[in-house]
Amino acid sequence: MALADKEIAALTEKAWEIRHLIVQTIVWAGGGHVGGALSQVEILIVLYYHYLNIDPRRPDWEDRDRVILSKGHGGVGYAPILADRGYFPMELLKEFNHTGSPFGMHLDRLKVPGVDASTGSLGHGLPMAVGMALGAKLQQKPWHTYCIVGDGESHEGSIWEAAMCAAHYKLDNLTGFVDRNRLCIDGDTEEIMALEPLKGKWASFGWYVLEIDGHDFKELGEAIEEARRTAGRPTMIIANTVKGKGVNFMEGEAAWHYGGLDSDKEKQALQSINRIYGKS
Repeated sequence: MALADKEIAALTEKAWEIRHLIVQTIVWAGGGHVGGALSQVEILIVLYYHYLNIDPRRPDWEDRDRVILSKGHGGVGYAPILADRGYFPMELLKEFNHTGSPFGMHLDRLKVPGVDASTGSLGHGLPMAVGMALGAKLQQKPWHTYCIVGDGESHEGSIWEAAMCAAHYKLDNLTGFVDRNRLCIDGDTEEIMALEPLKGKWASFGWYVLEIDGHDFKELGEAIEEARRTAGRPTMIIANTVKGKGVNFMEGEAAWHYGGLDSDKEKQALQSINRIYGKS
């Protein structure tokens, strides 16, 4: 069933809140991988606030849906969502990446409740997601596995080995997203190592492939529901996004793969986010 207008409005309001919280967490941490944290927001929100079968009171519940943030450097945008969903106190975000904090730049599943896999070594998240989905099949378990892959990360050969494996085992309980913001730490993905035709590549590896606007909740919802209806093969959703989405001086800038914010930049960032959500 398509997302209702009321549901889309609630998710949009949540996206405004989470973008604010990401900026604040970057300030508390003294810096972070802010560009990719902002580009993935809608993907994670539509999952965590609408589609996932989870219980934050029981982060280790065996039959929960799994989420693997393969682009683990996006952790500074993932932790605020987990805090907001009640996996741990929001106050802990003020210690992000501090000495003794449970939060490093790449979240550790042994330290952060709600994290299903320790990621950050790029190219490893999708292979782990394949293992989880295959495990569910073999044990006849109901959980669905979702994996968010970076497009820069898609230069790694292990991504394509995992893609081949998932299709071979017909893992229709696995849905992937490519956060297709077209920028990695070194610049434009197509200049570093061209990925296009990306949709054709995933299809040639045996996946059902959808391409959408990764900031549009309606399109995200329709794609997730279509993926859940698809039998006999995994689905990859290529979500076209904007690096630094919501912060005007960051949008589409590879230089904001990682960065910090002084008080003036923080103010500018929050004002920019308010403007795009009509809050100014």
